[in-house]
Order: sequence, then C-alpha cells, then structure tokens
Amino acid sequence: MQTTPQAVLARLSKEWQHIRNGLTVEKILNQAIAVQQIPAPTFAETKRADYIQEQFQSLGLYDVWRDGLGNVYGWLEPNGRNRTTIILSAHLDTVFPLQTDLTTRQEKTRVYGPGLGDNSLGVAGLLLVAEIFLREKRTWRHSICFVANTREEGLGNLDGIRALLDYIPPQQIIGAIVIEGIALGRVYNGGIAVRRLKITSHAEGGHSWLHFGRPSAIHGLVQLCADITRLEVPYTPRTTFNIGVIEGGHSVNSIASEAVCLLDLRSTELATLEKLEERVRDLIERYSQDGLTFEVSIAGNRPSGHLRSEHPLVQLALGAQAEIGIAAGLESGSTDANMFLAHDVPAVVVGITQGGNAHRQDEFIETRLLKDGLWQLVLLLAAASETL
Repeated sequence: MQTTPQAVLARLSKEWQHIRNGLTVEKILNQAIAVQQIPAPTFAETKRADYIQEQFQSLGLYDVWRDGLGNVYGWLEPNGRNRTTIILSAHLDTVFPLQTDLTTRQEKTRVYGPGLGDNSLGVAGLLLVAEIFLREKRTWRHSICFVANTREEGLGNLDGIRALLDYIPPQQIIGAIVIEGIALGRVYNGGIAVRRLKITSHAEGGHSWLHFGRPSAIHGLVQLCADITRLEVPYTPRTTFNIGVIEGGHSVNSIASEAVCLLDLRSTELATLEKLEERVRDLIERYSQDGLTFEVSIAGNRPSGHLRSEHPLVQLALGAQAEIGIAAGLESGSTDANMFLAHDVPAVVVGITQGGNAHRQDEFIETRLLKDGLWQLVLLLAAASETL
C-alpha cells in the first residue's frame, strides 16, 4: 500500500469528500466572529477560554481541562493522554487591549475586525476541526489533543506552550500543528530566535528651569535608542531589531528621573542574535555616566528551532495545500511552534485563509478561501494522525 504523503492525502481527499462538501463559509465565519467578539489580550484570556471550554464540552471532547495558565485541552478519545499524541493548537490571545472596539464589517470578499485573523479564525478552525473528527468516529494511530493556548503574543513569551509541555511531555508528542488564521500559502517549519530587553534609565531628575543641565533619563534613553537604530545587522542570517515601546517622565517641565524602552531583537541564527544583544549591551555601558544609570532585564526569550523540509509533517503540510491548488512556501517565524521545535517536537504552522493588516484595527481576512483553507487543515491533521 502506498504511504507517501501525497498518496495518503489523495486517498483521504477521496474518502472524506463528503466533509469538504459540507463545509460552508457562513459557519466558519460565524464561529470566527463569535470568538473575535470576546476580548482576549495577552494575560487576560479568561473569558475567551471560558467560551472555548464550554464549546469543547458541548462538542463531546474527552477530559476537557484548563491548566493554571488558562490553556484549554480536549481529547478526541478517553484516556488520550496515555498514548502518543498529535497536538492541534491555536492561541487565544490578541494584541488588542480590553477596551478595543471589536466591531466587524464586510466589504466584498473581505471581513475586517481587530484580531479576526490573528487569531480568532485560528481558534474557530480548532473548534470546527474537532467537531468534524468527533463526528467521523474513526480510530487513529495516535491520540489527538485539541489545545486553545494562552500567552503567544508579545510579552506572553510563549508561556502557554511552555505549560502545555509540562502537562504533556515532549517525548510523547509525535507532532504539533499550530494554527495561525491568515497564514495560508505558507508552512512555517522554522522558529526565529527572539530576545526582548527592557531597558530602564535612571537619573536624579528635577525642575526643567531650576536644574537645567542635569542628566535626564529620557534624554539619555532616546540618545541610546538613536544609536541602537544605527546598528548594522546582516541580511543573512536575517536579523532585525525594533524599539516597540518607549515611555517615561511625568510632566513637561520636569527633568525625567526614569524612562523605559522595550527592544525586540530577532535572528534566524541564535549566535547572531547573541552577538547583537552583546552590541546593545556595549552601547548601554558607554552611555552610563555620573548621574545617569541603566538597568537591563530580559522581558522575553523565544528559542529557535527548525524542522527539516524533508520531514513527513512538513511534506504533509505542503501536500495538503497542494490539494487545494496552493503552492505553499516554507518560512520561519516567531510562533508557538518555536517552543515545540526547541524541545525536538516536530511542528509546523499553517493557516486557514489569507488576509492582511495583522495587529491593526483594520485587520482583515479573505472569505473566498475559508472552505478550502479549513479543508486542507482537516486533511493535514488526518494524514498526520494516520502516518507519523
């Protein structure tokens, strides 16, 4: 019997054609918006987790449970934790604060809404795939665990997946499929190394007129930041930096006694990232002087990892998209997959549709690809569960 990834996907595509025929854009979109309407900023995902836990229980998943970090787990079969496992996960959190206006609007084939693509659609896909697999009542080679995890974005530091790996040992996990709503057309098989630094400057402070000339925490920090932006970084391995937050002081006529910035450093190669961090720390040392001091702490640390392109899970992910006519490319990113890969768990990131303006109020998803996008996710999970 043929067991190549392409052969398995082709067979499943024929056997499960009734599933593809039953998918509707309306159902996928309605579930995505239902998730999106529940605010879930990083560290405040509780209400959205409540909804997912209720959905898991209503669908009939087994051993539905929430851990101390808010991750929601549901198993396809009883006692699934006692077998080798495939993970299907989607992160609950968004970058938008609680008070964000979450109104959605549709213009032709696009639906706009904060957090709709990243990652409300991914969470909706998790629920819909779980529903399909429960309905099919098929026995799989490995146990399947559906996970809606917390703390993927920003300073969440991938802590949700860290907690998952405490609950399910890495050596038990045969593969992990991570859903990012608008990543269709790409397969992420690499994790970018990320280091986030919190840099705090301290000075005596004082009155802007009476104490003019004293060191200012803000002046010192912005001068440091200006020099950081002048650092040259290599294109290969791709390496980037970004000062994403800067704040300080308390009034216009006061010399600031404290200022803070958050610096994001990334590279596809860990050694290059570490060299960049060393250069930043050297700059900080040079700016430290009488009356002006700096404090540096690590605000985030995402490990790197890579799954070779020949691995069956990568080939299945590429093949599933080929089944819907998409020639997907391989990429690296900073996602929940980083943590799996760093623990030698085979992992890929895939999407459900395409879209744009991620992390902006006018974020959007394309509706024309929703059915095919969900279908390739179903195919991928089924093929992985059967062959890995």
